[in-house]
Amino acid sequence: MKKIYLFVVALLIVGTAQAQEQDTLKILKKGTKTSMIIDSSGVSITVGKADSVKKAKKPIKYPHTTFGLTFEHFDIGLGKYHTGSDFSAPAAYPFLENKTWKTLNIGFDLLQFGVRFNPSFKMMLAAGIDWNLIRLVQNVTIQPNQPTLTSTQDAVIYDKNRLSNKYLRIPLYFEFRSPQGEKGKRFSIVAGPEIGFLLDGKVKQKSSEKGKVKFKDDYNFEPFRYGANIRVGYGGAGLFFKYYMNDVFAKSQGPADYKNLNFGLTFGF
Repeated sequence: MKKIYLFVVALLIVGTAQAQEQDTLKILKKGTKTSMIIDSSGVSITVGKADSVKKAKKPIKYPHTTFGLTFEHFDIGLGKYHTGSDFSAPAAYPFLENKTWKTLNIGFDLLQFGVRFNPSFKMMLAAGIDWNLIRLVQNVTIQPNQPTLTSTQDAVIYDKNRLSNKYLRIPLYFEFRSPQGEKGKRFSIVAGPEIGFLLDGKVKQKSSEKGKVKFKDDYNFEPFRYGANIRVGYGGAGLFFKYYMNDVFAKSQGPADYKNLNFGLTFGF
């Protein structure tokens, strides 16, 4: 630290000596005509704007096509499971009872092919990942490699007991947006159908007796799902709602007419 102080003092001494040798000191502000000149006659200050040449933007021709990697429509919200208007666990599957505020949906798009037909309307085909995280209430273990959804009651008290799935989601979006406001932001509505392919399922448990354990299997989840989504936003943030029309679990492998809807916040329009 002492060496640093000595170095700074030395720089100040050298700078002062050089300033004394110069008769004139001129200071310029980058990008403008502003300057300050100090010499033996006094101080002279000039203020002005620099000459600039603005490049005209090339007009966009429609339809305009885009394709590539992206990170859009990042969803984080709640997952709700129901049989008709009943949001409790199915009668024959009480172990599916879940904690409302810890049963989540998270997803985002990673690849997109889009066609913009005019400044207000765009159609996009995307691909991304979607997770559904079901926080179970009961101290049970969902069994892997079973012909139907099966659980065993455990003597362990779990701090965390989660059943989850991961889907490759492929949505088709139709986007309508308003003209830009004074702050450069717009209102947007994005809606369309969505299909999904099951990538894997997982059980993750945490307890003082067993520590952290994980099991992977398909857990009888529906391998192919289909539904619809809608997003409403302003600027880069908004709300999303997704509903899947077929059952959460494969036919005859879990509760019938047990469906999933998700809603929450979305970012990236």
